[in-house]
Amino acid sequence: MAEETADKLKTLIVDDEPLAVERMQVICSKIPELQVVGTASDGAQALRLVEALQPDLMLLDMTMPEIDGISVAKSLSKKSERPAVVFVTAHDNYAVEAFDLDAVDYVLKPVKPERLERAVARAIGRRGDGDRPDSSWLEELWIPHRSELIRIATSEVGRIDAERDYVRIHVGEGETARTYLLLQTIAGLEKRLDPAKFIRIHRSTILRKDRIVGLRHDGLGVWSVELDDDEALRIGRTYLPKVKAMAGR
Repeated sequence: MAEETADKLKTLIVDDEPLAVERMQVICSKIPELQVVGTASDGAQALRLVEALQPDLMLLDMTMPEIDGISVAKSLSKKSERPAVVFVTAHDNYAVEAFDLDAVDYVLKPVKPERLERAVARAIGRRGDGDRPDSSWLEELWIPHRSELIRIATSEVGRIDAERDYVRIHVGEGETARTYLLLQTIAGLEKRLDPAKFIRIHRSTILRKDRIVGLRHDGLGVWSVELDDDEALRIGRTYLPKVKAMAGR
């Protein structure tokens, strides 16, 4: 019995809504891999319980008064030993910030048991991988899609287009191509993408570098990039020197 308990993820539930805590406890009780060791109703209490209980996993509400979920996760990120964090929230517009904090997953309310099970599976996988190398660049994006958020590796993103306060993420090619909208400015997202892999060619366009197969001079100082699908996109004058430098010109 002791060995079975040791294999479980010690879990701390953090939410300022009692009914939400109760619902999460019920869901967690049906997931064999979890052992709920405590609950907290605010961020300050959550941080105290992390010190006292040393949980493996924190199911963390994003929006709470005073110390919110983002602030709790930021405090934990400074510690060498910290629980894996799964954000649980009714809001889908904090996904980029969550990834900056190396969260395991981002689950939307009302929480579905099967969705939480997938998040727990990710936490277990992360536990098996050990410490991940620190990186200041985004490796994944959470994209709102229908009633949940889906994870997309940045390596799958071929192009990003600005659409006012949103960006349109282009994933895949040919018949499998699809696009998603993310509430994030293109300038904000550019700062989080690895410049060794992505380049901004226009105020409205970022490309994954390996999609560019050549440059084309269209005359009168106008240049375009040629893509691997034979499409050509105009390069903004502001971004032309950087694109030419990338191509060694």
